[in-house]
Amino acid sequence: MSKLIVSLSPHAHGTDTVERNMYGVIFALVPALLVSFYYFGLGSAIVCATSVIACVFFEWAITKFILKRQQSTICDGSAALTGLLLGFNLPSNLPIWIIIIGALFAIGVGKMTFGGLGCNPFNPALVGRCVLLVSFPAQMTSWPKVGQWSQYLDTETGATPLSIMKLAIKSGDPGVLDQLPDSLSLLLGSHTAGGAGTIGELCALALLLGLAYMLWKKIITWHIPVSIIATVFVFSGLLHLASPVYADPVAEILSGGLMLGAIFMATDYVTSPMTARGQLIYGVAIGVLTVVIRNWGSYPEGMSFAILIMNAFTPLINNYVKPKRFGEVPAKQQ
Repeated sequence: MSKLIVSLSPHAHGTDTVERNMYGVIFALVPALLVSFYYFGLGSAIVCATSVIACVFFEWAITKFILKRQQSTICDGSAALTGLLLGFNLPSNLPIWIIIIGALFAIGVGKMTFGGLGCNPFNPALVGRCVLLVSFPAQMTSWPKVGQWSQYLDTETGATPLSIMKLAIKSGDPGVLDQLPDSLSLLLGSHTAGGAGTIGELCALALLLGLAYMLWKKIITWHIPVSIIATVFVFSGLLHLASPVYADPVAEILSGGLMLGAIFMATDYVTSPMTARGQLIYGVAIGVLTVVIRNWGSYPEGMSFAILIMNAFTPLINNYVKPKRFGEVPAKQQ
């Protein structure tokens, strides 16, 4: 008679791996990356390449010489993804030395200080971006116009759609909003009147294509991006109905880093809640904070700060909304 061998759980293994998910997100970013090359040319290529190379290098160096670990983690795709997302959050004319500083803070402070992948409480790319934003505000808010391929030679800049919205609120003049590009231009990233913003936020359509791919491959679920976008749409719509100085909700969701943050930054596995209900709470809170910071804060954009704030609340949300244990009997049935 053959013996029955019982092993410890889990008894079934899925196909998900860190490498599969990381490289899947990188692939989802390809449409937005190609659009940035088309509109920004050499500037976009330099910023993204520098950011990726610097992030991979710093993770390798810290792992080998500071943490003294034998096994390197640079091939799992997480460092490259952090570098690409950091590059997407930067203007296309940013000096190389500033990009390297941002990569050092993203990997060295935002990730490896806490033990590496899976231990970081905050999104590393956003840590790097916010450090640069408060350290080099002039360089981080100088936005080249769409279609300039030689940003490092031609520094002509312009106001972004979010800057126009902020000016309308401060001046109390709804006529300022007439300077905003139309919704189709914001969707395609083809507006040329003012500054374009960061590299990755230009074309909302390319980011939505990335969202569709990740949902199809089940890399992420719909809860966080949909709850963020829907909350911003409803909240900004109510403000627009209350006063014409506030931009319409379609312009709000298609402008700035909302799509980039909602789809690729807020959905980070490590720094977002585990349960579907927790993700909905997390997404709604990010949407509310984004609208509040955009309209009443010092900076025109509030997406990065909103995500980092809610990253800090993720453990509390996980503690409040716990997943149901297998075999658990509800208290009312006991």
